[in-house]
Amino acid sequence: MNNIVIRKYNPESDEDRLLEIIEREGQDWACYWENEHAASYKKTLQDSITYVATADDILCGDARSIHDHGFYIFVCDLLVTKTYRGQGIGRQLMEILAIDYPNHHIYVMSDVDEYYQKLGYHREGSIFAVRK
Repeated sequence: MNNIVIRKYNPESDEDRLLEIIEREGQDWACYWENEHAASYKKTLQDSITYVATADDILCGDARSIHDHGFYIFVCDLLVTKTYRGQGIGRQLMEILAIDYPNHHIYVMSDVDEYYQKLGYHREGSIFAVRK
């Protein structure tokens, strides 16, 4: 078992490594790393509630959430690299939010509902695309 550490994102030490793992995920994540999007995403990471997971000092996942100033937290991204999936890292990344923000409702904006259902989270409503 790896020594898993969940901690707040640090741009100086994590930015390049995080963008590398996101790029390795392929075209589904290209809106974060392709062309001019990388610079915007780097700023977004700093402006969001972002945690990273490391296993024996190897960055292996992240969770990025947005905060609406006191009421809710919305999880936008959850990623664990393929090599480290199935070890509970995704669950740990989700649970740190509940620990650090105990008085907030936390919701996930998901395109993999079955994963969150497996974790025991329940559906509350839907998200609709107004315009793409």
